[in-house]
Amino acid sequence: MDTEVDYIVVGAGSAGCVMAARLSEDTATQVLLLEAGPPDRSLWIHLPIGYGKTMWDSTYNWCFHTDPDPNMNGRRIYWPRGKTLGGSSSINGLVYIRGQHEDFDSWRAQGNPGWGYEDVLPYFIRSENNQRGASSFHGDAGPLRVSDIGAQHELIEAFIAGAGQNHVPRTEDFNGARQEGAGYYQLNTHRGWRCSTAKAYLAPARKRGNLEVQTGAHATGLLMEGQRVVGVNYVQAGVNKTARCRSEVVLCAGAIQSPQLLQLSGIGPAALLQARGIPVRHVLAGVGENLQDHLQVRLIYECNKPITTNDQLNSWTGQVKLGLQWLLYRSGPLAVGINQGGCFMRALPESTTPDIQFHVATLSADMAGGKVHPFSGFTMSVCQLRPQSRGHIRIRSTDPFEPPEMQPNYLATELDRRTAVAGLRAARAIAQSPAMRPYVRREVKPGPGAHDDAALLEFCRNSGATIFHPSGTCAMGNDPAAGAVVDTRLRVHGLAGVRVVDCSVMPTLVSGNTNAAAVMMAEKASDMVREDHRAGR
Repeated sequence: MDTEVDYIVVGAGSAGCVMAARLSEDTATQVLLLEAGPPDRSLWIHLPIGYGKTMWDSTYNWCFHTDPDPNMNGRRIYWPRGKTLGGSSSINGLVYIRGQHEDFDSWRAQGNPGWGYEDVLPYFIRSENNQRGASSFHGDAGPLRVSDIGAQHELIEAFIAGAGQNHVPRTEDFNGARQEGAGYYQLNTHRGWRCSTAKAYLAPARKRGNLEVQTGAHATGLLMEGQRVVGVNYVQAGVNKTARCRSEVVLCAGAIQSPQLLQLSGIGPAALLQARGIPVRHVLAGVGENLQDHLQVRLIYECNKPITTNDQLNSWTGQVKLGLQWLLYRSGPLAVGINQGGCFMRALPESTTPDIQFHVATLSADMAGGKVHPFSGFTMSVCQLRPQSRGHIRIRSTDPFEPPEMQPNYLATELDRRTAVAGLRAARAIAQSPAMRPYVRREVKPGPGAHDDAALLEFCRNSGATIFHPSGTCAMGNDPAAGAVVDTRLRVHGLAGVRVVDCSVMPTLVSGNTNAAAVMMAEKASDMVREDHRAGR
């Protein structure tokens, strides 16, 4: 055997870096962190605007594609996922959103005690070092930096005013007492740099002698003795290796690769495993099922004023100004990424809490991270917060390097289709408001030709894309027969020595960006692991 430790954490992403850092606080334990990707050394990872580069860089990004989705006119949707220390927190859009209070109360109501909003709020606070300081909703002593964008932008101010003219109030805090409102996002940045979980949690923890981090280490399967997981098989630099653990393996590989690794290990739906030639070690029908994601639809507008980031990027003098802003003051577009403002609002009359989210960018391109348009442009991206549609993740073969089948099944339900269309109409209403009319020269996409519900829905099918939040594929719950994969302490049902801690355990998707919730879950899970270890469970 290559090594033996107390804990093995698989995946150094948003949750994995937190788990490794917290578990290694106990100096009497040995922790091994395995990451398939390389170290996070690229400048583009740490520069917030670098999101547009890492979005397409296969060195740091798995660059997945879904299977053809019949609800999206047979299109394959590009799914970027982080492949480096920090995982997707190293390549995401940096937006710090927790979700609605009701999201977590719903988890508790679904049979997951200990996961209501009042239960998880202390872990959000513990993780956070907010520029605004401590309050009943925020922390100022945690590892994860949360910062204001800083200078106001004329176009974002017009959007906020336009939302107000459509009965969406201005808010200064999407993560406070109430999510509903329009305003500026807070970001996971600090002094103009990205604050990933690798930077916030892992970098300080690596000074400890009891934490070993292995990069380029691709997990290929779990090592089992009976119904207990006792280690991990992995490949590094073309060499097959095995690591054993005395206590637990914690899977933090994400909503695609955590279920993939379980299935490769013979844990999952029996019929799928048998069809792929995998010996069945433990039947759990829910592994890889219950896939949920936020489908975003992007409306693009040409602006009447040359005040957009397009204008700056399309001019050498503008590019120089951007660079000097960042070099001298750590401010400007290079320091804040792409999406500066947004809103959470109710698009359907029956909704009691916000059902759609906007990301507003002061630039425009044909796709996220693409080359900006030659005109002054801005983008309003709209996504449904709580989709009903469910998809799946399923291995295609015994090859651990082959991406699994990814079928999001977007827009499969009537509610999802209604919400998508209502979201587009809500965006148009804001764009046509008195506050925004002076800034809108024309709607580029979907354009004036899409005016009725059928045309708007077809636009969603033809241009909708992920906003990078796949979740739910190892769902938490108390009944494996009903599809639950892990219990409320995130232990895999029916097995010992293994937990899953990442967005795959969400029984239902949170209403907003998922990174903050992933960090929270890992903070809470680290306490559970230590409590169970002390209790001998």
